[in-house]
Amino acid sequence: MNDLQGKRALVCGGSQGIGHACALELAAAGASVTLAARTEDSLRRAVGELDTSSGQTHTYIVADFSDPPSVVSAVEQRLAADGPFHVLVNNTGGPPSGPIVDAAPDAFLAAASNHVVCNQLLAQTLLPGMKQLGYGRIINIISTSVIQPIAGLGVSNTTRGAVANWGRTWSAELAPLGITVNNLLPGYTDTVRLQSLFDKKAKRLGQEPDRVKKDTIAAIPMQRLANPREIGAVVAFLASPAASYVTGVNLPVDGGRTAVQ
Repeated sequence: MNDLQGKRALVCGGSQGIGHACALELAAAGASVTLAARTEDSLRRAVGELDTSSGQTHTYIVADFSDPPSVVSAVEQRLAADGPFHVLVNNTGGPPSGPIVDAAPDAFLAAASNHVVCNQLLAQTLLPGMKQLGYGRIINIISTSVIQPIAGLGVSNTTRGAVANWGRTWSAELAPLGITVNNLLPGYTDTVRLQSLFDKKAKRLGQEPDRVKKDTIAAIPMQRLANPREIGAVVAFLASPAASYVTGVNLPVDGGRTAVQ
């Protein structure tokens, strides 16, 4: 039920961080994975790290999510060359940090374009193939800010909430087709982006980044950050036949942090 052999997955932001961890876990479960991100060198390296022991074939597309039409064009070319995808993992780097009172309108527009608009266009582009295949999984990597806004991430909190409701609306409309749509909400995960957020918060507070990191971990019941592959493992489950009756959920994977807030 967890086997993904014969399945094809498109993983956005798949060259590093949580996106790459999702790709690693999907490939380990047998899927053939296409990575999408901006930097070709990083994509080439990331593809080379994916499991091929079950005969999977992996590839990548260069796509800049600040330009939604170009993303769609690149995906359409891959569809024409290789056929439809069974799985879509929507995952895009978060907006810059900062208090919401200082955020410019353009920051909200850019974030909405990168996340909501790209998700919408990709889902619309891949949906006909999922219908044809009789199998579809759309998984949106968002944030626990969907449950509890995170201080200092005003634009991100707003955008993540929009993506969550976008995904749940899609889930209701696609449920009769057996195509599932779920939102995965990672907690604090040991990535380059998180370290960058620690550094910026430390500078703002006049503290050392290690102090900020320790204070963050202290608020997590499991007393540690997530390993990115722990997030990827849940994505692989949601992509699998075993999760065929799971749809429309906001699933925290956060070491229990939101449970105690």
